[in-house]
Amino acid sequence: MIETGRKLLIFKEALRLILVKDFTRGSFLVFVVVGLDDFRGSKPNRLASERSVYLRRHAYNPVDWYPWGDEAFRKAKKEDKPVFLSVGYSTCHWCHVMERESFQDPEVAKMLNEAFVCVKVDREERPDIDAVYMKVCQAMTGVGGWPLTVIMTPDKKPFFAATYIPRESRFGIMGLRELVPRILEAWRNRRREVEEAADVATSMLSVKLHAGEAPGDDALHRAYEALSSFFDERVGGFGYA
Repeated sequence: MIETGRKLLIFKEALRLILVKDFTRGSFLVFVVVGLDDFRGSKPNRLASERSVYLRRHAYNPVDWYPWGDEAFRKAKKEDKPVFLSVGYSTCHWCHVMERESFQDPEVAKMLNEAFVCVKVDREERPDIDAVYMKVCQAMTGVGGWPLTVIMTPDKKPFFAATYIPRESRFGIMGLRELVPRILEAWRNRRREVEEAADVATSMLSVKLHAGEAPGDDALHRAYEALSSFFDERVGGFGYA
């Protein structure tokens, strides 16, 4: 028997297959949401019981998503893994593109599950988390947007931030299939550098949040020194070409 929660999810997705009357032309426009079959025959992750519609949309991804909370970070500490945080919202175009390209892809999902504890956040449900880590992204990259992608230590200290990341490297953006192994290599073999970068990024963020002013030149220099040692300037991301 299909679980009640799964029935509800499939029902809601089925409702998105609708006929909309075009009265000006006397015809019908059919809107089909592709991907409903992806929900069948798979086991839901921990997002299935969340209140957020956006989070429940990801409940049948092969990515082993956790909601933001103590359970995810305890697991990260126990397994000595960094946390992969993805923040988005229901009407975000590139959030859906990244889900379709990567989070629904079994190969990418396996890489993410093995390397990280993966956490999904709805920015409309948790604007506080979104605001904090968006500042991180803007401080590290100079830009912001959604989906917001942040990789952090189990102590919630960020050391990598980006927005949309494609499955494959293109347009000068390193794809997840190349990025994940590089970050994993840095985490395993250059932990001290990663943690130093995370400490500096956290201190910079603390200055901005609590003092309401930009970090000084010394903090910026230390952040650059810590990050540049394992950042690929040619295509972006961690590791060396």
